[in-house]
Amino acid sequence: MTTHPNPETLAAIDVGTNSFHLVVVRLLGDRRFSVLVKEKVVVRLGESPSQIKHLEEDAMARGVAAMKLFATVAARTFSPIRAVATSAVREASNRDEFISRVRNETGIDIEVVSGFEEARLIYLGVLQALPVYGQRIALFDIGGGSTEFLVGEQGRISYANSFKIGAIRMTQRFFPEERVTDEQVERCRVYLHGEIYHAAEHIRESNASMLIASSGTAQTYAAMVLAARGESVPESLNGIVVTRQEIDELVRRVVKAKNFAERAAIPATDPRRADILVAGGVTLQTILDACRADSYTVSTYALREGIVLDTIEKHAGESEGIAHLTDFRYESVMKIGRMYNFDERHGRHVARLSLAIYDALEPLHSLEEGRRELLEAAALLHDIGYYISHASHHKHSQYLIQNSEALGFTYDEIAIIANVARYHRKSHPKNRHPAFAALRAADQECVRFLAAILRVADGLDRTHKQVVESIETHFDDRTISFRVHCSTDAVPTFELWSASRKKDLMESQFGRKVSVASLEGVTAEALTF
Repeated sequence: MTTHPNPETLAAIDVGTNSFHLVVVRLLGDRRFSVLVKEKVVVRLGESPSQIKHLEEDAMARGVAAMKLFATVAARTFSPIRAVATSAVREASNRDEFISRVRNETGIDIEVVSGFEEARLIYLGVLQALPVYGQRIALFDIGGGSTEFLVGEQGRISYANSFKIGAIRMTQRFFPEERVTDEQVERCRVYLHGEIYHAAEHIRESNASMLIASSGTAQTYAAMVLAARGESVPESLNGIVVTRQEIDELVRRVVKAKNFAERAAIPATDPRRADILVAGGVTLQTILDACRADSYTVSTYALREGIVLDTIEKHAGESEGIAHLTDFRYESVMKIGRMYNFDERHGRHVARLSLAIYDALEPLHSLEEGRRELLEAAALLHDIGYYISHASHHKHSQYLIQNSEALGFTYDEIAIIANVARYHRKSHPKNRHPAFAALRAADQECVRFLAAILRVADGLDRTHKQVVESIETHFDDRTISFRVHCSTDAVPTFELWSASRKKDLMESQFGRKVSVASLEGVTAEALTF
């Protein structure tokens, strides 16, 4: 995120498969905001089948041009920018090239999020659009490359999932020509029913009070329904309720149209979506059918507004001195740990020791905001690889974290957490390790610092008995010294020995000799076994 001290405004960008969306908001305090500017550019990052997996040059050029425009708009209000990418960038083999080009030409850093995190951010947006915080709601968002489903209540998520069934993707797979046949529609419906079977089951069984739909397809069809009713289409469709019967009738009309021009001529249709209107409509119709929903309610807020609220909450946490994982991130991390039967007391204790060392050495590492949270997450989860095998459990930890559904984190943040956990023991970070080599240079440096801290903290709970209660840290130009206080009168024999064995990375990374001793002056070197 591009930064600005104490911003009064904020810009959020949804880097989507079909369109890029910008919203600029004024921050009102108490986690509220008002919208100043909205912009949309149809980019079609996933315009052809090959582009779902590989972004073509012309698509990237369109994307960069859109981001330049958004950067200019945001600059007018001196707004810091947060940009989040979804399906097309998430899946592209050359996503790093596109992200680098955007960064180099606009100064905007794009965060890539998982489908699960995308669903969470959409939920945050919906909560700002409709008065449903206290209700259990179900929602879906049909994008260009993917569709997200979620069930939530009072900000807490009981189910979230993402499926590769976006309007562009379904167009490519089932409706490659302008003219559409009934056989193509039926094959698409069967496919969709199979893909969303379990998501629809969750929604049916959730007893949600309302089914909410956001983004382009849902709003386009809502506008078409209003026109079909003979009603004027308002500037905002927020809160409009559309029945399943009305969608069925419209989809039949869209399917019967012979070409894009006839579809674009249907009242209230967005001409820019004429080529994906069939796939979007069939997807919408199938979701309503599978969920056995009689209607859906439109939310005009979605991912970009969710980005705004998520950023406000993170900023509020920093300004209020909340220097640990946010409640949501913490719950997500603990859920992963418990899924793999981790030693929770050990994980919590190592996290506490790690953060104490991090804070004490902050003048030496000067890592950017948010890195402390990543260390805490890595410390909590560093041993989950034991679930697979004791041997090489650090590598198994990396794999499990890297492939987890860690809500609240971007792909880059998950990669950092996974690598820090991987290097809590054994080998130091090396460029011959593929997962480490794949990180940006700045993130590699972050991993080295955080892993150096985690190794020492983990050593200080070698026995998993929480013998070391607290740490005093001192440093000068040549040395870093740790003095540990124990919860009992016992000498922390194995803890001192283990921490001393694992201090090499800290010595090389911080450029100082490291010593570890008890408050009584017992050092690892003086121990005998």
